[in-house]
Amino acid sequence: MKKAKDLLTEIATVTRNIETNYPEVYEHLDEMPMTIPDQQNPDIDVKDLENYLESLKDIIKKYKEEHKADRIL
Repeated sequence: MKKAKDLLTEIATVTRNIETNYPEVYEHLDEMPMTIPDQQNPDIDVKDLENYLESLKDIIKKYKEEHKADRIL
């Protein structure tokens, strides 16, 4: 299991990748439920960070799959 610091570093890297290479996706990241806490000071644990990182990776994967045909044309 990764440490929180490592996960935060990877989340930042993936987020920068999305911002740079997929700006049309990046503008919608703040709409993800994970980024909108329903508490004033939510407790975020390593599992929450892992889930968020995986959701970012899934977004890129799905975007690439959906736009694969666009690149062929």
